[in-house]
Amino acid sequence: MTTATAQIGAVVRKELTEFRRNRFILSTMAVFPVLFLISPTATILASKAAVNSQKLDTQVGASLMILMLIPVLLPATVAANSVVGEREQGTLEPVLTTPIRREELLIGKAVANLIPAIVLSYLVFGVFLTVVGIGANAVIATAIYHAPQMLAEVFYIPLLACWAVWVGIAVSTKANDTRVAQQLSTLGSLPPVAVIALMSFGVIKPTLTTALAFAGCLLVIDFAAYRFVAKLFDRERMITGTKTERH
Repeated sequence: MTTATAQIGAVVRKELTEFRRNRFILSTMAVFPVLFLISPTATILASKAAVNSQKLDTQVGASLMILMLIPVLLPATVAANSVVGEREQGTLEPVLTTPIRREELLIGKAVANLIPAIVLSYLVFGVFLTVVGIGANAVIATAIYHAPQMLAEVFYIPLLACWAVWVGIAVSTKANDTRVAQQLSTLGSLPPVAVIALMSFGVIKPTLTTALAFAGCLLVIDFAAYRFVAKLFDRERMITGTKTERH
């Protein structure tokens, strides 16, 4: 194991430990996915096989769209607490003065936010498919399982979560209030969802080629976001309130 990997691992463990101690984060991770699971599940279970194909497609698209909000809004809310939360608790300065590169610190924080977001998103998606398979009309269940939007669920969960995490950390480095950071982070994480919505409702045909192309774009955007946040993450400014002068 390299030194960088060990440093990142230490940050991840530290962040996950903090999550377990933070009631707000725990309640968010517990309640948030359930809330977004109830509506689409209830809609599909209540659907009748006799509905016309256009209405059925709309119901399927809307249900899958709601589930896609979990990997966006959940990590955005939690990541918004990553820096400003430590500043409010008085633990930010000790963290920033540790002998660790800022890239390692940022990646560690990002991974710690990504792990629960991705796991919970896929878990909720799996629960949704299981409940649909057991309780929904066979025609409706088949429409869900064969919906082209399923590609978006598989490909985009980690990519959308990664984008939301970087937005949350970026906002958190600048914000002075946790609630403001969470609100701005949520708004900033929503733009990619517009494309997902167009796919979910059939405006953009969600073919394999289209799904892979947008996934590639999201991957590039996620990497660019990481580079931007790394430049934004100025330790001296966050500790002293003044920007580091570069010679």
